[in-house]
Amino acid sequence: MLKQRIEMRDHSAEGNLFFRRTLVAYLGMVALMLVLLGNLYYLQVESFDTYQTRSNDNRIRVVPVAPPRGLIYDTNGVLLAENRPVYSLEIVPEEAGDIDKMADDLIALLGLPEGTKEKFLAEVKRQRRFKPVSLYEKLTEKQVAVFSVDQHNYPGASIEAYLKRYYPFGDTLTHALGYVAKINTRDVERLDKEDKLANYAATKDIGKQGVEKFYEDQLHGVAGYQEVEVNNRGRVVRTLKFQAPQPGKDIYLNIDIRLQLKAQQLLDGRRGAIVMMDPKTGAILAMESSPSYDPNLFVTGISTTNYSGLLNDPARPLVNRTTQGIYAPASTVKPLMSVMGLNEGAITPQYRYFGGPSFSIPGTTKKFRDWRRWGHGWLDVYRAIEVSADTYFYDLAYRVGIDKIHEYMTHFGFGQYSGVDLYEETRGVMPSRDWKMSRWRQPWYQGDTISIGIGQGYWSSTPIQLAKAISILTQNGHDVTPHLLKSTVSLDGTVPASINPNVALKVKNDSYWQVARDGMWRVINGHEGTGRRAFANTPYVAAGKSGTAQVVGLKENQVYNAATTKVEHRDNALFVSFAPFDAPKAVVALVLENAGGGSAVAAPVARHMLDAYLLPPDPELPPAPVKAALAKPTDANVTKVKPHE
Repeated sequence: MLKQRIEMRDHSAEGNLFFRRTLVAYLGMVALMLVLLGNLYYLQVESFDTYQTRSNDNRIRVVPVAPPRGLIYDTNGVLLAENRPVYSLEIVPEEAGDIDKMADDLIALLGLPEGTKEKFLAEVKRQRRFKPVSLYEKLTEKQVAVFSVDQHNYPGASIEAYLKRYYPFGDTLTHALGYVAKINTRDVERLDKEDKLANYAATKDIGKQGVEKFYEDQLHGVAGYQEVEVNNRGRVVRTLKFQAPQPGKDIYLNIDIRLQLKAQQLLDGRRGAIVMMDPKTGAILAMESSPSYDPNLFVTGISTTNYSGLLNDPARPLVNRTTQGIYAPASTVKPLMSVMGLNEGAITPQYRYFGGPSFSIPGTTKKFRDWRRWGHGWLDVYRAIEVSADTYFYDLAYRVGIDKIHEYMTHFGFGQYSGVDLYEETRGVMPSRDWKMSRWRQPWYQGDTISIGIGQGYWSSTPIQLAKAISILTQNGHDVTPHLLKSTVSLDGTVPASINPNVALKVKNDSYWQVARDGMWRVINGHEGTGRRAFANTPYVAAGKSGTAQVVGLKENQVYNAATTKVEHRDNALFVSFAPFDAPKAVVALVLENAGGGSAVAAPVARHMLDAYLLPPDPELPPAPVKAALAKPTDANVTKVKPHE
């Protein structure tokens, strides 16, 4: 058997192999070190600015600060919308221990309403535990005092104060001022579309109606911010920088709160609207829609029960009747029709027409009856306006035609937005041939024109449109744009509202305007005037025109009887007026729904409004009402026959 050979090791070869391996490893380590150093250089030197910014983003946060909302004043500086502190009970969950027990104890201690705990716990789940969560936001001063005494027993709980909108006059100015409420999804989408969302990062409320909404950009202001240092859990460690927000601009309105309170008192909860404005500038002095509601309910979040009550109320308190209420203008437009007739040559100041008990279109037998059964006899334009003769204006409308009526009345603002600084407005209807074909798929008939001649039929308007139209009449055709804003005030100074210098309607002879105004003067001062009783013994000279608008049509030969007519089917009472006659300072337009005759019911209200503006104020605010003139319509006090206009 052969022995196994023993191989001799080549130490030289092994040494060379080890050296090569060591060299490769060393070179690899050097290469990796170079890569590491290069990357370190890139991070620390080349990308220093970038990563420092990222680091600061993790360490420093920019927290937006909401600006104080601008205040709203009346024309005399009376505060109408202010910012009041709201006391909120807030709890930091991680400091509270047993959060359920603390919530139960605090609810029992302060007598908070049902459902408070459920809302609170739901909010706790959505927030980080070191952030405060509101248990209840509308604490009274008594509740704040009760909590303050026992605060030491509730670690992590504290009272925080925030500014919330408050309307000291409650429902008096709701439809003019509107209100603010919490920002919802639609608001966010709109703000984002308008590139304004960043300015609302810290804001919870936004204008929803009225002036609050229309002048939101001025009232809101510009958000500020503060830079704060936070730890790895997001807790604020310290404040590094603070940029104060720019407060919203304060707004002064043309509304006089005395006149507004007077208008509210005169309406006394009845369904209706009153507008008073300066016919020269368009400044709205009072704008009252009744019934109304308390806007403060919406500021802190209205309950479902309360909102449903407002929404389902048959009196429709949510509707601004001054700009959204649609009514037939009735005989209030007869002075405007006179201007049209004079300018078109259809009538002259001397033209006489025999006003019988009815009017018929030549070649037809249908009778359009006058409000007075036996007619008015011989009429000129002055007496036709004074006694509100329907037949005179039936004939005028028939001879002029719907095309000219539509043209002229559109110039007076009917069927158009008035330009008032509110989004809540309806245009009404100034009918025409095209309108009827588009709306009803029917041609225009001559009989349609006859009803239009006395402001009935398809014609519908708003009280603000009536006020604008009469203002144009007093200013010889100059356009008057109604506006609530008087001026805005900020640190940069006061900026007054602009006034529209345009002309709405030019006529061949300015004396035509005076003819119509003289007719309105006779309505109040003439021995046959429909408004003479309401304006008896006024220390100033006024002019006006009444209107009684049918809500439902009557059959031929049917006599209107308010006592046997449903309340909602009774006539609307309207009245327009201005004073002083030679240099008008105020125009009043009002409507009382289902109240009866304009001269009997609405004229006294207009008289009281003009008294409140033109005469020295009573020491009380508001003055005591005249109960006899303001009695609500009931079956006991309505007339048996359609009242005199």
